[in-house]
Amino acid sequence: MKPIVAIVGRPNVGKSSLFNRLVGKRVSIVEDTPGVTRDRIYAETEWRNTPFLLVDTGGIEPDNDDIILSQMRMQAQTAIDTADVIIFVVDVKTGLTATDQSVASMLLKSGKPVVLAVNKIDKVGEPPMEFYEFYNLGMGDPVAVSSLQSLGLGDLLDCVYEHFPNPDEIEEDEDVIKVAIIGRPNAGKSSLINCIIGEERSIVSDIPGTTRDAVDAPFEKDGQKYLFIDTAGLRKKSRIDDEIEKYSVIRALAAVERADVCLLMVDASGGIAEQDAKIAGYAHEEGKATIVVVNKWDLVEKQTNTMRDHKTKVMEQLSFMQYAPIEFISAKTGARVNKLFELIRNVAEMNSIRIKTGALNDIINEATLKVQPPSDKGRRLKIYYATQPSTKPPTFVLFVNNKELAHFSYIRYLENQIRDAFSITGTPIRFIIREKGEKK
Repeated sequence: MKPIVAIVGRPNVGKSSLFNRLVGKRVSIVEDTPGVTRDRIYAETEWRNTPFLLVDTGGIEPDNDDIILSQMRMQAQTAIDTADVIIFVVDVKTGLTATDQSVASMLLKSGKPVVLAVNKIDKVGEPPMEFYEFYNLGMGDPVAVSSLQSLGLGDLLDCVYEHFPNPDEIEEDEDVIKVAIIGRPNAGKSSLINCIIGEERSIVSDIPGTTRDAVDAPFEKDGQKYLFIDTAGLRKKSRIDDEIEKYSVIRALAAVERADVCLLMVDASGGIAEQDAKIAGYAHEEGKATIVVVNKWDLVEKQTNTMRDHKTKVMEQLSFMQYAPIEFISAKTGARVNKLFELIRNVAEMNSIRIKTGALNDIINEATLKVQPPSDKGRRLKIYYATQPSTKPPTFVLFVNNKELAHFSYIRYLENQIRDAFSITGTPIRFIIREKGEKK
């Protein structure tokens, strides 16, 4: 599981600029206006050969000082709940503010590791006197950085790295299937947990984002152990309703990292939102088994082909995830909830499937006889042999004569042939194309 590092700070201290520098590409919108980052942005990067997930906690669009402060508290609390390390960014040019002190107080009480980054120190050498003012926050030695000039970033990442969990100390129970319930607030994630566990584990109401914390719920059925991870958002507050979904994204990412299987909860009346597609995309990229769970199906007026039409619409919106099974349930009445367990076990098994080299090559050879590999300028793709080096997700290496001839469409055809031959559903499949004799 990759560590999660969250960047927290008041508006306009340079969070997004720092995020872009650490990631190495411009993925956040950066303007000299407070709150211009419209969405929580995340990206995988690495330091000292250790990959980690970096999260930029943008999204503040302040109306007044009270709103800024309440949103800052929400951001900080989200980071506290889910991140392994927090980078707290302050601005040397504006100096120490009351908002900085308020957030620092929350972070200190949490006991989570925090690295204090004093940004906008744009010259090499002894930092200005204003830098030392930030010792008053009680967070130990601040790190002088300049996201604009890329100064001090190595020192900052060294400090972050020191707080990463030791992977050898993380005990994993191989017999437990970890299931993350992801999706927008009010899709019914907490209701599903309560339906499965049979008790009110989470605070549930009709107000989006009423679940206060991510909740882990162990459960056992038919001899199989499960750990359900609820990822609902934070409480709804005053005029910051639109931000609720953004604050829940970091929790969803953290849950996806931990999970073996993701249940993407969708409100039957609302369909797939952009936020759902983003989190589903992350689960796909991370190679996690996924099931789309359409909830509140009891509230939908049924006609001929209603379910079929709904499935078609969902798959159009999740075109990259055609392998994901779709189940229609009602967490409120319990209808079809029991069907999820068989699906969860099946997709977890498929995510870990290992195919013997002989059987794999038989399918590849048969597929190439049915549909000839593509050619270009007289040269045709030859697939010499295939092997499976890893699982979670199933990953196959194809050794070929020329990588450039391995068109995406033909690889997708081979993927479909493998899926059909071994009944693989619910999990992404990855291919690595290598030329014969090519080093790893």
